[in-house]
Amino acid sequence: MRGRLENRRILLCVTGGIAAYKACEVLRLLQTEGAEVRVAMTAAAAEFVAPLTFETLSRHEVAVSLFPGHRVITTRHIGWSEWAECTLVCPATLNSVGKAACGIADDFVTTAIAAARTAVVWAPAMDFGMAENAVYLRNVETLKALGHRFVDPESGPLASGASGRGRLAGAGRILDAVRTALRGSTTLGGLRVLVTAGPTAENLDPVRYLTNPSSGKMGLAMAEEALLRGARVSLISGAAFRHVADGIRLLPVRSAADMSDAVEKEWPDHDILVMAAAVGDYRPATVPSIKWKRTAEKRTVELEPTEDIVARAAAVKNGRIVAGFALETENGEANAFEKLTRKKLDLICLNPASEPDAGFGSDTNRLTLIDIKHRVRPLPLMPKWEAAASVWDAIEELRADGGRT
Repeated sequence: MRGRLENRRILLCVTGGIAAYKACEVLRLLQTEGAEVRVAMTAAAAEFVAPLTFETLSRHEVAVSLFPGHRVITTRHIGWSEWAECTLVCPATLNSVGKAACGIADDFVTTAIAAARTAVVWAPAMDFGMAENAVYLRNVETLKALGHRFVDPESGPLASGASGRGRLAGAGRILDAVRTALRGSTTLGGLRVLVTAGPTAENLDPVRYLTNPSSGKMGLAMAEEALLRGARVSLISGAAFRHVADGIRLLPVRSAADMSDAVEKEWPDHDILVMAAAVGDYRPATVPSIKWKRTAEKRTVELEPTEDIVARAAAVKNGRIVAGFALETENGEANAFEKLTRKKLDLICLNPASEPDAGFGSDTNRLTLIDIKHRVRPLPLMPKWEAAASVWDAIEELRADGGRT
């Protein structure tokens, strides 16, 4: 399956701190996303992790010295800087940040950073006293003003035994920063996007509930892609995620009523709504206050319909765009057209639940996009992040041609 960084070229610069071993995890995560990674290390970093480790993982030579074998002067740093589409410094020490801010290039890593033609992303890691050092903070601002990006360190236990700000950011956050550096755009810049994701759950009794197996992956992919395109993103989710990108405002909910209330509250302050959540269509009409006990008799549960959240939002859209998803097991296009028209949506994404690798919980999807002008665009099976990009392309086209109602 294609990764979000397929065939992208990244120079990973490892500097000398105890967190150098965590760069191995970051390297593997970048490779999982499809990137080709080369590694450069400072001499201090090589005291913490052997270059052979990174050579084995990256399947490339690791650059440590400007003068290999101390015999000839080389210009590898120029070639590597020209090759890289992004330079990631991870972990970044106070010393490496200071050198770069002052234009010092006295080893392979700092020289490659100075020669970088493209984005430079820094993931600092250091003791809390260093992380709060005024000179270090000034140097960070100097580099930010030059267009460098920083993944702020986290708080927690440090190698010194102290606890505070300075821990290397999680690998997921670092990956997000690299994605943004490589794939970020401004096509949704200045817009406020509201996305819903995941299942809803309705209590049957105090300890049991009625739900569906939605993972929320499609909604999360929609939120992440909007963020990459420059939008301010709010994500209302009935699913719990291991990681949500920095910059996405997460609003957890549980029931259909919770999600309905959240959308009603948030929608007035947003420009686009994407309802990717698998909202339950029914809930128990009454919920007992005590747990059901097992008996030999059958039990009947009366169900009542839940709120039609997307239809209610579309009724007050006032020129804004509302997109919905339709999960169907039969008569897919006919049902999707009917929902598009009846609910007054601008775009509906037909999701055939019965097709392999395209239903709940999968990492891939096969959508058919149908817009208000009745244009039908079948998409092949693809990763959900790629499907999300296609949906946003369609939404941007609607905005451009005035196709919304």
